[in-house]
Amino acid sequence: MSKTLYLMRHGQTLFNKRHLIQGWCDSPLTDLGIYQAQIAGNYFKEKGIQFDQAFSSTSERACDTLEIATDGQVPYQRIKGLKEWNFGVFEGESEDLNPALPYKDFFVHYGGESQQELQDRMNQTISELMENASGETILMVSHGGSIANFARAWKHYWQVDITSRMTNCCILKFTYTDHIFYLEDVIHHDFSGWTGDET
Repeated sequence: MSKTLYLMRHGQTLFNKRHLIQGWCDSPLTDLGIYQAQIAGNYFKEKGIQFDQAFSSTSERACDTLEIATDGQVPYQRIKGLKEWNFGVFEGESEDLNPALPYKDFFVHYGGESQQELQDRMNQTISELMENASGETILMVSHGGSIANFARAWKHYWQVDITSRMTNCCILKFTYTDHIFYLEDVIHHDFSGWTGDET
């Protein structure tokens, strides 16, 4: 049986806005981030997408995004394996301190994870969740770096290309068949209706 995975990034946070490194540390959604989660929820409603199960990173920014996008109507489990990359002592520091991409093993020397450790963690977590999911349509809310690295593990099976970074509340739609994840769609939302004073 094929299953469908909607893998979504959280909305904008205070640390996103202030350009601070945010992995295992957390900060709240901004007003714009809340709006972004509402727009993602509208997308699901307009497409008639109903979730049989839902999972979130344990980070508050991901949990809040899921609750807003589903109007609090979908029970969900908080899963540590869906957390963002652990950046060690760089957590909460300026993004200016990030090394050039790809990061590879850089953060291991500072108490964080390697890129391979992150990819393996995400792949194992999501594979187990999808394998054991009782329903056919699954929502998971995670983080930009962790989602991008999970997707990269299955690049050989992409049906579409990822041509831009993982924007806030961006969704990757996968079909999961015979233990393989096929990337079917990359969904970026239109936030031009935002009338707040944040950017």
